[in-house]
Parts: sequence; structure tokens; C-alpha cells
Amino acid sequence: MNRINLITLGVRDINKSLGFYRDGLGFQTSVNEDNPAIVFFNNAGTKLALYPLDGLAKDINEKEPPNGYGFSGITLAYNARSIEEVDEIIKKVEKAGGIIEKSPQRVFWGGYSGYFIDPDGYYWEVAYSENWDFDENDMLIIK
Repeated sequence: MNRINLITLGVRDINKSLGFYRDGLGFQTSVNEDNPAIVFFNNAGTKLALYPLDGLAKDINEKEPPNGYGFSGITLAYNARSIEEVDEIIKKVEKAGGIIEKSPQRVFWGGYSGYFIDPDGYYWEVAYSENWDFDENDMLIIK
């Protein structure tokens, strides 16, 4: 077991999150209807899904669903191909209504990085390093 095929975000308002990711950030999906049961985005690499938070919690444990909010110790990441792309993505996030938690800047590990928070409180890093490459499937290669 050495891969992740799908990351599912439990969301409080599936229409708001769909609009943020699809319309605001340009994630591709075939979903066009209101209040879909689930949304799958067709990204390069790992798939991202949106699913109602209460339903996801009940899927984990129907009798005592978890109900944690806030920073859970997990971040998602978008790895850019340039400093300029990091800045462009952060501007797009801000325009789409995301919260910029940390403006892009040079960071201790030698790269360039910033963080934003999506409508459901998930933290995303947008980062670039001159040491990174991408394979033919647009997957990140870290040397």
C-alpha cells in the first residue's frame, strides 16, 4: 500500500465548497447540479472529493460520529512550478473567498510558500521549490 487515490473533505455547505473549488479555483468536475450527494474533481494525481461533513462523520461511526473542527494537524498542498505561480494561486484563492493565513514568502527550507484556509477551515499550502520536478503525470518528484 503505497499510494493515496482519493482525499475526501467533509464540508458543511457542499454548494459553497463546490463554488469555491470549481468556480473560484478552477478545479474540474462534471458536477453541474445543486446539492450534489458527492463531488469528485478530476485533478492530475490524487483525486479530491467533497462530501457532506455530517454524512462523512456518520460513515466513520454512525453511533458516535466525530465532530472536530479547526486545525486537525493535516494540511493539503498545491506544489507550483514557479514563485509567480504561487502568487497567482494565492490571488485566485483570495478572489474566490478563501482566507490567506500566511502570505507567500521565502521559508526556512529554502522554498517559497504561503497558506490559505478554504470555506470549511481546511488549510492548504501553496509552495514552490527549485529542487522539485514533476513527472509525465504531473506528480511531484522530491529529490
